[in-house]
Amino acid sequence: RNLSKKYQPKKNSKEEEEYRYTSTRAFLATLNEMNDYAGQHEVISENMTSLITGELTRYVQELKQERKSHFHDGRKAQQHIETCWKQLEASKRRFERDCKEADRAQQYFEKMDADINVTKADVEKARQQAQLRHQMAEDSKAEYSSTLQKFNSEQHDHYYTHIPNIFQKIQEMEERRIVRIGESMKTFAEVDRQVIPIIGKCLDEITKAAESTDHKNDSQLVIEAFKSGFEPPGDIDFEDFTQPMKRTVSESSLSNSRGDGKSEPKFGSKSKGKLWPFIKKNKLMSLLTSPHQPPPPPPASASPSAVPNGPQSPKQQKEPLSHRFNEFMTSKPKIHCFRSLKRGGAGPEDFSNLPPEQRRKKLQQKVDELNKDIQKEIDQRDALTKMKDVYIKNPQMGDAASVDHRLAELGQNIEKLRIEVQKFEGWLAEVEGRLPMRTDQARRQSGLYEAQNTSAVNSCAQDRESPDGSYTEEQSQETEMKVPATDFDDEFDDEEPLPTIGTCKALYTFEGQNEGTISVAEGEMLYVIEEDKGDGWTRIRRNEDEEGYVPTSYVEVYLDKNAKGA
Repeated sequence: RNLSKKYQPKKNSKEEEEYRYTSTRAFLATLNEMNDYAGQHEVISENMTSLITGELTRYVQELKQERKSHFHDGRKAQQHIETCWKQLEASKRRFERDCKEADRAQQYFEKMDADINVTKADVEKARQQAQLRHQMAEDSKAEYSSTLQKFNSEQHDHYYTHIPNIFQKIQEMEERRIVRIGESMKTFAEVDRQVIPIIGKCLDEITKAAESTDHKNDSQLVIEAFKSGFEPPGDIDFEDFTQPMKRTVSESSLSNSRGDGKSEPKFGSKSKGKLWPFIKKNKLMSLLTSPHQPPPPPPASASPSAVPNGPQSPKQQKEPLSHRFNEFMTSKPKIHCFRSLKRGGAGPEDFSNLPPEQRRKKLQQKVDELNKDIQKEIDQRDALTKMKDVYIKNPQMGDAASVDHRLAELGQNIEKLRIEVQKFEGWLAEVEGRLPMRTDQARRQSGLYEAQNTSAVNSCAQDRESPDGSYTEEQSQETEMKVPATDFDDEFDDEEPLPTIGTCKALYTFEGQNEGTISVAEGEMLYVIEEDKGDGWTRIRRNEDEEGYVPTSYVEVYLDKNAKGA
């Protein structure tokens, strides 16, 4: 139940848009059925608590008391038989002692009677003493016999009556306990069996929801939501290098910006701009944006005049293919520029930075919103007009001139909104005129398409090649680049930035002019996100959007020993 509540869609959130897909609707239905499933488990828990747990708890207390009573009776019977045995032993010892004393008295009498020197009185006294002792022995014998008979009877009753009865009661108690356990198990099964039909229905609904998913429909929804309307580029023209004076550069060539530094960027910028979503930022950015030459040595002094302008691009007649590929893959736009736009940057009013299809949807949405605003203003104007008529007919209810100012304001607002609608409708008509018909599957020629859409796609940064063979960025295009955030961007842009592993202080001013480097001022404190790996460069970050490499000799690093990767 907690999981079902946790993953329910939030009200008025972005997640609600995702529930138009069959897969997410099926997931929501599964959550609801799981909530009902949990309700049936609660029914089982309540019934088990009332019918089984509570009853067994009371029954166990009763059994404990009964068992305690039986053990008490057993100990009492055992103590009684032990007492009888002690009495028998005492009687037996007394009888034995009296018999010995009677024998000694008889022997003393016979000795006195045989002695001629003893007086008759002493003999008579000895005879009486012997008779007394014999009488005492006879009494002890009778008592011992009676005690022995009594003990034998008690012992017989103990082992054949009392103890068997106690064990029989304990056995019956245990048998009742076992029967009660069986009944509780049966009750548990019955409690479960009562909810099985409802649980089965929940599972059937989950299965039905799973079978209701339609991958084709979901794919079509995604296509309709995010399709750009771009046409594939045309064929690349053949460039005849045998006639250098008459050579022309193809507009669709990927290297069209290398020949003329002032030529308009065509498809090359679009190609590079489209590559960025498929690059894992944290995994490849370190490799691809690391400077390709050794860092400069630190300046001899800290004065600004002694600080070099930064590492110079190496002079190469022919750069390796891998280096060209890295420069191609890491060219602007970078991922962090999209993140900064999503935080608050606004695109052009005519949405010219969007692909044609997305632009058409945005313009249509804007036209609909403006029409709603116009209708709202018209309704207010009509209501005020009726109020003014009432005031004119009944002056005592109010001053008719008091609403004239508000009516004038509403009229101006309506006129402004209508002008806005006309403006957006013009842009919408322009876009719809460019887009192919819905039923027409024929593609237009790439050249015509590019001629019409140069201004719409000319917002990404375009690389320029310097005369010495290195690549530099055109600053004006980089600052003007504004690309809206889409869900597709988020898919690749939500990766967490590299964690900081320490701080550093800039010892000298460094002007980072190459790709992947960052400019720092002397004395500036920055964050370290990657140590020097032997190439002489340290990766630092100024804020969430600015990071790059600086020469290790230009900074003093203070690593955090507790940081991961330090």
